[in-house]
Amino acid sequence: MDNIKNEAKAVVEELCSVAKLNKGDIFVVGCSTSEVLGDKIGTNSSPDAAKLLFAGLYEPLKERGIYLAIQCCEHLNRAIVIERAAVPFAEYVNVVPQPKAGGSLATEAYNNFENPVVVESIRGDAGVDIGGTLIGMHLKAVAVPVRLSKNKIGEASIIAARTRCKFIGGERARYNENLM
Repeated sequence: MDNIKNEAKAVVEELCSVAKLNKGDIFVVGCSTSEVLGDKIGTNSSPDAAKLLFAGLYEPLKERGIYLAIQCCEHLNRAIVIERAAVPFAEYVNVVPQPKAGGSLATEAYNNFENPVVVESIRGDAGVDIGGTLIGMHLKAVAVPVRLSKNKIGEASIIAARTRCKFIGGERARYNENLM
């Protein structure tokens, strides 16, 4: 468990760089702490692992001014825990995640964000799926897989993605390279 924080931090830093994330962007994370510990998803929710993961995810994002959005488990319909400042006009739902209803990482985020809210959906700019939790529903429409140098956190496989704007206009159009 000692390496979990450092592994999470390394993944965040690499994806922020590859995805060219900017201040105000949203970084979505879905996580099974059970999988991080080598168990089957949903069988061993671990608040201790969540504390380490949260620190490794949150610190480098906060330094960059990027919002962390944590996906809850299926018991809360994969709702998102996020800072209110990131979604000031969103419609919030009234729930407080718990380790067995929302997940340990969502609970940790809710307990440590400055002003947490829970929303049903979001459109994030990049994200990491830790342990097969399926975050795609919370990314912008054009998600692009990113192969990171690290493919696990703890024992959990990870899949990373960034997003890009849709291309429209066909072969005659010119595109803004900064939005790719």
